[in-house]
Amino acid sequence: MAELKYIDGGVTAARGFKSASAAAGIKYKDRPDMALIYSQMPCVAAGTFTTNIVKAAPVKWDQEIVYHSPAAQAVVINAGIANACTGAEGYGYCRATAEAAADILEIPADSVLVASTGVIGMQLPIDRIVNGVKVMAGQLSGSRESGAASARAIMTTDTQQKEAAVQVEIGGTVVTIGGMCKGSGMIHPNMCTMLSFVTTDAAISRKMLQEALSEVVPDTYNMVSVDGDTSTNDTVLLLANGQAGNPMILKKDENYEKFKAALYYVNETLAKKIAGDGEGCTALFEVKIVGAETKAQAVTLAKSVITSNLTKAAIFGHDANWGRILCAMGYSGAQFDPEKVDLFFESAAGKLQIIENGVAVDYSEEEATKILSEPEVTAIADIKMGNAAATAWGCDLTFDYVKINADYRS
Repeated sequence: MAELKYIDGGVTAARGFKSASAAAGIKYKDRPDMALIYSQMPCVAAGTFTTNIVKAAPVKWDQEIVYHSPAAQAVVINAGIANACTGAEGYGYCRATAEAAADILEIPADSVLVASTGVIGMQLPIDRIVNGVKVMAGQLSGSRESGAASARAIMTTDTQQKEAAVQVEIGGTVVTIGGMCKGSGMIHPNMCTMLSFVTTDAAISRKMLQEALSEVVPDTYNMVSVDGDTSTNDTVLLLANGQAGNPMILKKDENYEKFKAALYYVNETLAKKIAGDGEGCTALFEVKIVGAETKAQAVTLAKSVITSNLTKAAIFGHDANWGRILCAMGYSGAQFDPEKVDLFFESAAGKLQIIENGVAVDYSEEEATKILSEPEVTAIADIKMGNAAATAWGCDLTFDYVKINADYRS
């Protein structure tokens, strides 16, 4: 395991990266709603995108850039309107956004990525988008404050900005990876219902960058669920500009593993921040399946529990209703012996065994409620079949989730 140094930072933490934000008036009238990420040097890019057949225009644009363009150097992000289900006009607005950024930043249009989040079906006010790009281009900064402001600008129903950064030594050189993301609703594991932007000054080939991202996504973003809805706009973009000057990572050697470990930390941290900020939620709910026969079995079981509305409602009520967890495991499709399952609840308030070999133990309901009243709660199920394990993250289901989504367009 690489020795990681956790630092306070986001998309501007790595060398050569700047950001800016602006209030363009796209949908919100009282807050910044656009962000710009810019690298002083061209980057190699990697990405993973939604598996939803209904893909937003920015997803299609970014796939073209990531898969076919020689380099990427900027990302333009807007909140408020998703630019999804907008046809040729919406895709044209992606091109217009990229061309506006390319013109003012003096970079190729096919090196500009775009991302949108918000209401589906509305067309972007492209004049406001273009004006926002012009404003932001003049305010680009590599400061910590600028990165934090950009993380706030991409929020929709999020209640807090989401950032992470880490450093790792590769070949005697310090490499930095930083990122920001947004996501609060329409979140379900399937690569993955949110926007995430990760930057690094590592020198790494395009092929190795994509492989590293593809290897960490299944255990990070894809293990998150808030409400079971896979978005039209899911995008993770990873840009590497080589400014650290480390020995170029060209194969899966020790340096690659160090880089991947650092990337995993950033993405896991961001994924958990999304789960813990689910719309209306009061708690991050973590589910660990241990003692599984295979990783795939553990993943299936963990996801089934994390997406169970009855279980999520019980967590909101601080109710140790363990039958709902066992029930969710039972309909997951994964095979196990329910009469061998041990279940525990754990939080900062302590750890308590709830069932042993599929049967309730003599536990204190008062102690269980105390454990389940913490802002971060973990359920651990040991199915005693092997050594495989998986962890999924979600949140409780509250009254406010319905309120938020009942009038989201208004």
